[in-house]
Amino acid sequence: MKRTLLERLESECVICAEGYLFEMERRGYLTAGEFVPEVALDHPECLERLHKDFQHAGSDVMQAFTYNGHKEKLKIIGRQDSLEELNRAAVRIARQVADDVPENTEKNLVAGNISNSNIWNPADPVSQKEVRSMFAEMVGWGVEEGVDFFIGETFYYAEEAFCALETIKSAGLTAVLTIAPMGENIMRDNWSVVDSCKELEQRGADVVGLNCFRGPSTMMPYLKKIRENVRCHVAGLPVPYRTNSAQPTFFNLDDNNQCTCPSPHGRTFPTALDPLYCNRYEIRKFAEEAYRIGVRYLGVCCGAAPIHIREVAEAVGKTPMASRYRENMEKHFMYGTDERLPQHITEYGDRA
Repeated sequence: MKRTLLERLESECVICAEGYLFEMERRGYLTAGEFVPEVALDHPECLERLHKDFQHAGSDVMQAFTYNGHKEKLKIIGRQDSLEELNRAAVRIARQVADDVPENTEKNLVAGNISNSNIWNPADPVSQKEVRSMFAEMVGWGVEEGVDFFIGETFYYAEEAFCALETIKSAGLTAVLTIAPMGENIMRDNWSVVDSCKELEQRGADVVGLNCFRGPSTMMPYLKKIRENVRCHVAGLPVPYRTNSAQPTFFNLDDNNQCTCPSPHGRTFPTALDPLYCNRYEIRKFAEEAYRIGVRYLGVCCGAAPIHIREVAEAVGKTPMASRYRENMEKHFMYGTDERLPQHITEYGDRA
């Protein structure tokens, strides 16, 4: 039997790999700036490969790559006629991988996905109506394709998150809702981070929390407050970048003028963040702390690579297939301690 998301959360931590947007761009199958998931149509085999890589690393959820796969984004690149095809293809690819597991292994969950629309305007009912329509058609396609639950994510307007939740719950689905406050440390419509999550819980969200924008150090303080103030399950999916109190999101990170070849657009985000990357051990530390305070839905968002997902999985006691290849520095030719290593080389390593 394949347990539901809520059944799993009652007994264990659920790992959800995100970050498809950045990783597909790094692999050369998606355009930075546009950030539209065309790969589901143009190179489905590459999207399948990334799902498999995240699965191998320990993700329990195959999230359909429909982030930014809505009408407004496809209009920008002139592919609005491919909207339904893209959404259905993304879910089918996710399901194919979710079902392809070793014998006697529980299948992965398949999650549909809707996200910030970028056109939501608190002062404009017309824009809000358009967003509702966009969400409704995407959720509808997900339901028809048989998703196990739906993720609504990366909302910086609380009211847009409420709209997404209403759409998901009206379809009778389990809902994971994660918000993403920007640098003001408050939602753009003046809801506080904690109050937004409390309201989402009151309106029926099954899991609430934060994803994207913030790295481990600037997400953790809010996760602690959210965990203290809601009774439902809590989600934490940071970006793997070294955000700080002065620069709380990756939008405003700088490289302290250390870069000798800055990006042509003048910002580190999104294509020059490399020197600001968290290492795998920082991600593991975040996951260990989040798990300790009771956060049971964990992952890594934009910038995530499979190695980060393995760290999260192992931090909560799981042993994914990728654990077979965890580092073993005892065997390293210069820094190792294995008795078969030549002494004159390891002695050099002690000095290097």
